[in-house]
Amino acid sequence: MTDPERLSHFAAIRTRAEAEMHAIGVTADFIPLLVETFYGRVQAHPELGPVFDGRLRGRWPEHMETMKRFWSAVAFKDGGYGGKPVMAHQGVQGINPPLFETWLGLFSATLDDIAPSPEAKAWFMATAERIAKSLVLSLFYNPADDDPARNRA
Repeated sequence: MTDPERLSHFAAIRTRAEAEMHAIGVTADFIPLLVETFYGRVQAHPELGPVFDGRLRGRWPEHMETMKRFWSAVAFKDGGYGGKPVMAHQGVQGINPPLFETWLGLFSATLDDIAPSPEAKAWFMATAERIAKSLVLSLFYNPADDDPARNRA
């Protein structure tokens, strides 16, 4: 694929993503609202707050900007995020698989309050669930746990 073809391909992906978001009532203005509302609730949450603050103390503004770029890139395919989410979550003190369910529950409640449509809530929740599952598998999965020989004992 030549550079002009590649650029045209990515432009088409962005255009399609923008149309899909528009169809469910999501504009670019929704992303900062989502991130600021959700992470404000995370900071106040008795379980999530200490884990996040342990990693982000003094760096919350940078994290908020990163999350805005992340969710914009996910929703609008704008290429604004180039981080490595798995690496960012490695070694976080207090992180465990059940905490991701708590995170998803708070994310769902946030979307109940601010999503522009039921379709938008469904899209963001399905996306968040895939992300959470991917992170849990990347951070905690041990293939040896699925070894039939090991599980016979």
